[in-house]
Amino acid sequence: MLVGRVAQIWRYPVKSMAGEPLESSPVGSSGLAGDRGWALRDDTAGEIRSAWQWPILLQCSARYPCRPGESGGPVEITLPDGTITSSDCDSTADALSRLVGAPASLWPLRPATDTDHYRRAGRGVAVAAALGRFRLGRRSLQRVLEATGLDEPLRRQFGREAGEPLPDFGQMPGELFEFVSPPGTYFDVAPIHLLTSSSLAAMAHANPDADWNVRRFRPNVLVDTGRSPALETGWCGRQIRIGGVIVRGTIPTPRCSVPTQPQSSLQRDASMLRTIVREGRQMLGIYADVLSEGEIAVDDPVELC
Repeated sequence: MLVGRVAQIWRYPVKSMAGEPLESSPVGSSGLAGDRGWALRDDTAGEIRSAWQWPILLQCSARYPCRPGESGGPVEITLPDGTITSSDCDSTADALSRLVGAPASLWPLRPATDTDHYRRAGRGVAVAAALGRFRLGRRSLQRVLEATGLDEPLRRQFGREAGEPLPDFGQMPGELFEFVSPPGTYFDVAPIHLLTSSSLAAMAHANPDADWNVRRFRPNVLVDTGRSPALETGWCGRQIRIGGVIVRGTIPTPRCSVPTQPQSSLQRDASMLRTIVREGRQMLGIYADVLSEGEIAVDDPVELC
């Protein structure tokens, strides 16, 4: 069943930095070739960082000067002041450290077996990892944190105000309770993130004063669904054919504070998150896993299998 067409394709060479629009891309088991091929690591904490911790990263942009392999290649970074540096430059780590205000280094993807590279830092990680292996354990941990007031770091991460719910952590992959990202990747949850024009239109109707620019939400694929109502959350558990690729929708995308942060030509706007929490039940877009590798291109049909 045809549900739309590919309107935009985005690849993000460096986790949390602005990405690059593409006309087409090969898609492997790890998503678009080169997507999230690099990330910044806090050298003091010993942990991979995201834009919710270092929002200034959203004001940087990254691109591959040459066609990347599946896991990437040398990357070029433009800093907020317009300075251009690269992963091959010895001074890049110092420039990024000054930018984020902490000792930081730029890392390519490491093998999934290098679990220490991906592991969360801080106290309580071992307990959270043990509980995170089971859905009931994840939900129990969430209830304990909320009941004891120890959920404040999570509320900061997800940008939730008093009285607003946190996402249901029972739906999250259990490995994320131990690791910042699934080992072997720098993805938040899954290799593909889909968003539809209908969902953005629904949010804009609910909050017309906000700028619902797609760049705020960092999808890999924006699907033009025409005048159809917001519908991608109904694709979870379904197989979706995008051009020459088949993916399976996994879970709706729970929104954190990142889309509210300023980016190039986009101002800070916390009202959007209030709208998503209220009107979208905290969700906007869906995550997906790749079932069949191939190529996608702008204007490709998007079909439910």
